[in-house]
Amino acid sequence: MNLVLVAAAGGFSDTLKDTAETFSWNPWLFLSQVISFVIVALLLRRFAYKPILAVLEDRRRKIEEGQLNAEKIRKELAEAERRYQEIVAKANADAQRMIDEARESAAHLSARKQQEAVATAEQIIAKAREAAAIEHDRTMESLKRELGHLIVDTTAKVTGKVLTPEDQRRLQQEAARQLS
Repeated sequence: MNLVLVAAAGGFSDTLKDTAETFSWNPWLFLSQVISFVIVALLLRRFAYKPILAVLEDRRRKIEEGQLNAEKIRKELAEAERRYQEIVAKANADAQRMIDEARESAAHLSARKQQEAVATAEQIIAKAREAAAIEHDRTMESLKRELGHLIVDTTAKVTGKVLTPEDQRRLQQEAARQLS
């Protein structure tokens, strides 16, 4: 808006000259600064911006590669996890199968041992019965002898006579026959 007022008041070129004189503006100095700026800009572009842009491009490319590698690693990790789960499941199944086999084997062994124990107990009972029968027979035999002696002694006392060995044997045999 000031510019419109200045142009209306007396002209733009006069205002420009006054401003240039106030700030000590020199066109040759200005031109040399513009040329220096262009040279510095070209040098920066050539030696600074291009290497920086190349480094940035290289970094961007490496980041993309890293992301691709990360995705590849994620997929491999998922595959490894899946294989791990399969291996664990197979190991669990094998372990369960072994446990079942061990239980079955233990049950079979237990049944076999129980049968052996029953057979051994039956043998012991049979031997005990046999021993008891033998002992019973011995006891009966001893009892028969004692009873025979008692009968002989009693008969001798009742009859008042002395019995001969032949009489004693005959009486013992008769008593044993009657007890049997």
